[in-house]
Amino acid sequence: MDWTTPLPRRLALAGMAASVVGQVAQADSLPAATGTKPADHPAAETAQGIVFEDKDGSGHRTADAQGIPDVMVSNGRDVVLTDAQGGWSLPVQAGDSVFVIKPTGWMTPVDPATQLPRFSTIHQPQGTPAALGLRYPGIAPTGPLPASIDFPLRRQTEPTRFNAILFTDPQPESLAELGYVRDDVVAQVTGIPAAFGITTGDLMFDDLSAYERSNRIVGTLGLPWYNCPGNHDMNYEAPDNRFSRETFKGIFGARYYAFQYGGTTFFMLDNVDYLGGHKYQGYFGRDQLGFIRNVLAHVPAEQLVVFCMHIPLRTLAGDTANFADTDWKDFLDVIRDRPAAVSFSGHTHTNEHHYLTTAGETDGTTGHHHHVMTAVSGSWWSGPFDVRGIPVALATDGAPNGFHLLSIDGASYETRLIPAHDPQRGQMRLMLDNGPHDTTPEVLAETLPGQLLGGPISTAATGSTRLVVNLYDGGPKSTLRYSIGEGGDWRPMQRVERLDPFVQDVYARNPLAIKPWVKPGKSSHIWQATLPAQLSPGTYAIRTQGIDEYGRRHDGMMVLDVTA
Repeated sequence: MDWTTPLPRRLALAGMAASVVGQVAQADSLPAATGTKPADHPAAETAQGIVFEDKDGSGHRTADAQGIPDVMVSNGRDVVLTDAQGGWSLPVQAGDSVFVIKPTGWMTPVDPATQLPRFSTIHQPQGTPAALGLRYPGIAPTGPLPASIDFPLRRQTEPTRFNAILFTDPQPESLAELGYVRDDVVAQVTGIPAAFGITTGDLMFDDLSAYERSNRIVGTLGLPWYNCPGNHDMNYEAPDNRFSRETFKGIFGARYYAFQYGGTTFFMLDNVDYLGGHKYQGYFGRDQLGFIRNVLAHVPAEQLVVFCMHIPLRTLAGDTANFADTDWKDFLDVIRDRPAAVSFSGHTHTNEHHYLTTAGETDGTTGHHHHVMTAVSGSWWSGPFDVRGIPVALATDGAPNGFHLLSIDGASYETRLIPAHDPQRGQMRLMLDNGPHDTTPEVLAETLPGQLLGGPISTAATGSTRLVVNLYDGGPKSTLRYSIGEGGDWRPMQRVERLDPFVQDVYARNPLAIKPWVKPGKSSHIWQATLPAQLSPGTYAIRTQGIDEYGRRHDGMMVLDVTA
């Protein structure tokens, strides 16, 4: 099948893909693992085709089109390289997606309305079984394998220094909340220089009929946009993992894949393993881990590799199977020879930095860097409205909702949290905690918002009052210190896991605006210190200075009001 062959609409939405004649890297060296991935594979057929240069942008392979050598193509397990004429050949089974792995300096076609890259084709001769009774459309029958599956690529300039936009968990539960995504976050991205964007899952909140509108909203940014599936992007009527991504595949293409840009390799992974009955676990599985290993076999060890997934490798929210990935040690084993690597996830609607080895979490100085990112939807679009009529959506760990900007320079990277409501505001919140934080209705009725957290406090209470600072994007490598008064000495603050008292206050005061499952949760980015005892009555400037995971400085200030 070449690019000119008409396709059923849903298959066309899934895009085109390519593979390559060459030595096939096999996944058989991986140990077997528990879970529903992979399913028993049916008998394989052989697919073949050409990866060619699309000089006129038409997507059509003309008689004089030149094949492109040394391009990776995969069936989701094996990875091969195109030969000198751009040819490839791969075994495929019913249900496979075959896809081209975009190399540096080239680009696949993109949908003009949504900017979704088109890089894969689905081999599902019978389509999605009608007996499943899926609520949302699946895959139309694709019929027999075409004689040739051809993939167009066009040349483009790709610097090794570039930005990418990182979203996770927009998760609109209604069309109104999709409007919040549009006005609160997508609008903030406009004008930020970036090569492309990524969303690491939960694009929807179960209602997959809103994909088209969502994709068009994100498409207004004019950036190619890559997507990982989340647990709320599944077809829940499916009995197990095999058919849980039928709607996702029909719109976005392969359920996991990779691409390269500016010398960096990006993996878009699916580690949500559907168990049926609305149950799932975090799990990559043998096929997907084999795919990762086989791609990395063609990537120089010194190059940066970025892994994107939905369910975290580790999280403060708890290491149960539906919060954290169950075969994360197998994943780390696959990438153990990759010091220039970082991974990003979402799912928990918290903001966390972890540094991991197969032995567990380190002290923050060594190990693989795994970043659980703040959610676009924050607290699932909970909270009081701001002046625009959009919920404040303060996350359970005190981080603001928003997105991250990933900046890459060769093999180096750093990220920056951009709060949705006010991108120019600081990166920390200063609070005073002078006793058990009582959020009962009786206490709240007698206090103003924030009164419990900002004083004034008495001289007698200073020695039992804690300065609490939430450095929204802080982690194990971050440090904080504070000073009191003009010329005061700098004093260290201690990183602790605790509830953010401001979150407790906001949630308690706005029960009707908070969704019923949303509760304050422990934060991994809070620092605290006890104030000096018997401070004299007066006003004092408290200044804080933080150094984040990437060595950048952040400053904060509040006024301490001490009474007799």
